[in-house]
Amino acid sequence: MAPELHEKRPYRVTVVCTGNICRSPMGEFVLRERFEEAGLGDQVVVDSAGTHSWEVGNPADPRTLAVLARNGHDDFGGRDHVARRFERSWLDEVDLVLAADAGHLRELTKLARTDSQRAKVRMFRSFDPDAQRSGELDMDDPWYGDDSAFDQTYAEVVAAADGVVDHVRRALADRNS
Repeated sequence: MAPELHEKRPYRVTVVCTGNICRSPMGEFVLRERFEEAGLGDQVVVDSAGTHSWEVGNPADPRTLAVLARNGHDDFGGRDHVARRFERSWLDEVDLVLAADAGHLRELTKLARTDSQRAKVRMFRSFDPDAQRSGELDMDDPWYGDDSAFDQTYAEVVAAADGVVDHVRRALADRNS
């Protein structure tokens, strides 16, 4: 891609979990809001996907939308969300792929054909300094839990969100320098 075209296209972030109805949409919607708040909403596109096709076509889990509403978030796409599966070809266009847990990281890394594609795949919680220090980078899967499980996952997403925004801000600055 010509450098001038690369600079003008949005930076693309994809959050990935298993079915694309709980963790990854939660991360997607929180990040969209954070990028808007940071003044980067017009430069960054955030979406999400799953590693499996079990939930393809389904909406976001109502408990995901409920935890966001409980925490005062506007709707950044939750009501329109349709689960989909991550496709290998997306690694050519996505700039940052955020895996919810180590299993997703392994699956996404296997899809990558080049070192540059593998370098795009990171653990979502690797952007949370406390998670890095503790070595606990897996995002809890709330699917089988109650509201408190969704609250825990929400806390993990929020704790990493500012680090993701800072990372993307630096990447955009490097791209434009």
